[in-house]
Amino acid sequence: KNACTACHGMTSKVVGPGFTEVAAKYQGKADAEAYLVKKIKAGGEGVWGAVPMPPQAALKDDEAQAIARWIAAGAK
Repeated sequence: KNACTACHGMTSKVVGPGFTEVAAKYQGKADAEAYLVKKIKAGGEGVWGAVPMPPQAALKDDEAQAIARWIAAGAK
C-alpha cells in the first residue's frame, strides 16, 4: 500500500535492507518499535550504507506504528 517494497525486499536487500534483515538487527532492542517509527517517518542514512532512506512524512502515524510493530516482531 505504501510502496515500501519498491526499495525493501522481504528477506534481502533491494535498494534498502530486507524487512527480515532489519528485524534481525533490532531483535531484542527494548525501544526497537519507537526507533523504527522515527526512522520510517524521518528517513535517514548511514545505518545500512550510503543510500539514504527518504522521509515518509506523509505516512499516517498509525500506519508507521503498524509497520514498525510488524518489523520489530520479526517481519513475518
